[in-house]
Amino acid sequence: MSFPVDPHTHTIACSHAYSTLGEYIAEAKRKGIRLFANTDHGPRMPDAPHPWHFINLRVIPRIVDGVGILRGIEANIRDMDGTLDLPGDVPGGLDLVLAAFHEPVFAPRSSEEHTRALINTMKRGQADIIAHPGNPNFPIDIEAVIQAAVEYDVAIEINNSSFSVSRKGSKPYCRAIAEAARDLGATLVMGSDAHFAASLGDFSEAFELIQEVGFPQERLLNTSPRIFLDFLERRGHPRIPEFINL
Repeated sequence: MSFPVDPHTHTIACSHAYSTLGEYIAEAKRKGIRLFANTDHGPRMPDAPHPWHFINLRVIPRIVDGVGILRGIEANIRDMDGTLDLPGDVPGGLDLVLAAFHEPVFAPRSSEEHTRALINTMKRGQADIIAHPGNPNFPIDIEAVIQAAVEYDVAIEINNSSFSVSRKGSKPYCRAIAEAARDLGATLVMGSDAHFAASLGDFSEAFELIQEVGFPQERLLNTSPRIFLDFLERRGHPRIPEFINL
């Protein structure tokens, strides 16, 4: 099954990714993906783009060849208070903020500390999506994190890359996260975490897991651009007029 929304991609603005934004647009058009987010890593990552990269995202058209492009970031969780490395003075703000642990910025600690940092991140209100929370290097109290996601209306990502090329050993943790999200009423979203354009929209393993646990698709944000955009608007992001007909 294919889905028309991918909220998690990286371009050559990060040196460990290998495709341009133009290549992603062409791939999206080829695959019938109607909306994707450019979410390069926040400035605290060693090879992240300069903060001006995020400030100047406004030069990217909203729609190119019929494909909608969200201006986003995968921000790094910096500390126990849930502080993110968001660049300042982004005109009009960013459309989408993913937040995640990355070892070069936040060294792995205890499950209790990881859990507290994630809950504080959600409580601060800047993060729309918690990315790859099933990383086995950052164990968490899953039920506590999912309850906080429900309370603060933050989506939890099931990251397809975690099952294939990154964060090996994530699958049992992701399964437990999906089960808790199912039972506690949380919102899930799948992310390709593509670092090469051919991986855009690849949710094959993530969706297989979501199906296996019986997660309700009405709480899965990838099913239509409007469902995804409504979620962002509910979280306080302004409506983007160019996307009304997506």
